[in-house]
Amino acid sequence: MRCVAQRVTEAYVTVDGRETGRIGKGIAALIGVEAGDTEKDAVYLAGKLAKLRIFEDENEKMNRSVMDVGGAVLAVSQFTLLGDARGQNRPGFTRAEEPEKANALYERCCEEIRKLGVPVENGVFRTHMMVHLCNDGPVTILLDSRKTF
Repeated sequence: MRCVAQRVTEAYVTVDGRETGRIGKGIAALIGVEAGDTEKDAVYLAGKLAKLRIFEDENEKMNRSVMDVGGAVLAVSQFTLLGDARGQNRPGFTRAEEPEKANALYERCCEEIRKLGVPVENGVFRTHMMVHLCNDGPVTILLDSRKTF
């Protein structure tokens, strides 16, 4: 699974003008599921998002996680993270998991984040979403469950 994790002061997502999720301080997580990903990938990514130390401590060092600061995660499914434009200008998406499996793993990741005590708000899978956020820093981290070491 791939994820673009952005530290935010606030973020929300709308579908057809209706807000489906909103957070204050926390992480806006754009999540893409790659063909062949498993529940192990979802659990790994959830742990990384909950424990990623990208929030400043009293010494202005990025030493605190979203769990530590009482923040939340806005999780947005994003199959385009699997786009491959190396050989052309129009990206191909053959590496993205088929929708039913992708949604199940995306939902599992969100469930695992909640189990760790972090509130999660969501977009709506397979819809055209408008994501609004205020990236704090800016701090943006790329995560990939297949690149664990």
